Amino acid sequence: MASFASLPANRKSNPAPFTVSVPEQQLSDFKTLLKLSKIGPKTYENELTDGRFGISRDWLVQAKAEWEKWDWRKCEDRINSFPNFTLPIKEGGDVFNIHFVALFSQKADAIPLLCLHGWPGNFLEFYSILEILTQRYTPETLPYHIVVPSLPGYAFSSPPPLIRDFQLQNIANIMNTLMIELGFGNGYAVQGGDIGSKVSRVMAATFDTVKAIHINFCIMPEPEGIKDAQISDIEKEGLKRADTFLNLGSSYALQHATKPSTIGLVLASNPIALLAWIGEKFLAWTDEDPPLDEILTSVTLYWLTETFPRSIYPYRQLFTPGVIGAHENPEWYIKKHFGYSFFPKELAPIPQAWAKTTGTLEFYRQHESGGHFAAMEKPEVLLADVEDFLKQVWEQ
Repeated sequence: MASFASLPANRKSNPAPFTVSVPEQQLSDFKTLLKLSKIGPKTYENELTDGRFGISRDWLVQAKAEWEKWDWRKCEDRINSFPNFTLPIKEGGDVFNIHFVALFSQKADAIPLLCLHGWPGNFLEFYSILEILTQRYTPETLPYHIVVPSLPGYAFSSPPPLIRDFQLQNIANIMNTLMIELGFGNGYAVQGGDIGSKVSRVMAATFDTVKAIHINFCIMPEPEGIKDAQISDIEKEGLKRADTFLNLGSSYALQHATKPSTIGLVLASNPIALLAWIGEKFLAWTDEDPPLDEILTSVTLYWLTETFPRSIYPYRQLFTPGVIGAHENPEWYIKKHFGYSFFPKELAPIPQAWAKTTGTLEFYRQHESGGHFAAMEKPEVLLADVEDFLKQVWEQ
C-alpha cells in the first residue's frame, strides 16, 4: 500500500529520508543557557501591555517560566509525523542540502504545489494544512503533491554561502531545481506568504515551470491611478494598518536590512533575546494571539538550528532604502495564473486594485479575519482559497 512518503516515479533524484533528533547534550546546553538568561529590569515602556513599545516584561517572564518546562521532544514527534527529506541542490557553484516535508499523491493528475514560508516563520506554518489534507485524503485520492521546504538558512536547510551575496533569485533557483528534481518539471503551482510570497513572485516571473502562483502577502507602495471607489471599506482599514506598520512597526526590517551582522550576533547569543525579538512579531502580526506553545516551538526551532542570523539576508534586498521591492519590480510582473488572498490583520493588507498592478490577477478573496501567518492562523481558510484558485486556473 502506498504512503504519502512514496516518491514520484518520474523523479530525477532520490531525496534522503530525514528524521529530526536534536542531541541530548545540545538540549541540555540550551536549557542551562535559558535558565541563566537574565531578563532586563522594569521600565515604563516594558510595564505597558498594549504592545506600542513591544512586548511587556511580564509576558517575557511568564514565557520564560513556561519555556523552562517546555518539551522539545513533543515538537520533534510532530515534525516527524510527516515525511521529511533532504536533497542536495546545486546553485551558483555551491551545493545546498535542502530540507523539505512532503505529501506525495498516487493520482496521475495530482497538482504539484510548492508552499513557501517566510520570516519569522518556518516549514511548520503549513503543518495544520498537512494535517487537514491527511485527514481528508489518502495517498490514492490526494489531489496534490505538497512540498514544503525550509528556505536556505532556515531550520534544517543549508545556510547561505559565506563568500558571496545571496538573494531572492538564488532562493528561486534552488526551489525550482528542487521541484524539477522531484519530477515536476512539466509544471507546478507555488504558494507563499511573507518572504515566501516574494520568492514565489520571482519564480513565477522567471521559470516556465511555474504555471500558477497564489500569495497572501503583497506589501508595496501605492501605485499610480488608483481611485478611491476601487477600494472597499475593509481594504481602507487595511491600508490604515499598513500605514501604522510602516511608521511604527517596521524598524526591525530596517535593522535586518542594514545591520544584519550586529542583530544576528546579538540574538544568537541568548535565547531570551531571541524570544523577545520573535515573540513580539507573533503577538503583533496575528489577528488573535497564538498559543504560547506555537511561539515557543518556532523560537526553539530557530535557536537549535541557529536560524536567525542565517535567515535575515533577504531583507537587505527588500527593505534597504532606495531599493525597489519585489512586488512592485516590473521585472517580476506576474504573467502566469495569479491569485491573492486578503487577510485584514496582515502587516500591510494590500487592496485588490493595488495587487492587480503587479500581475494578471485572476483570483481574489477578501476575508474578515486572519493575520500575517495565514497558514498557521487560518489553515482551513487558506487551503480552501488555494484549492478554489487551482480549480479555477489549473489546466491539465
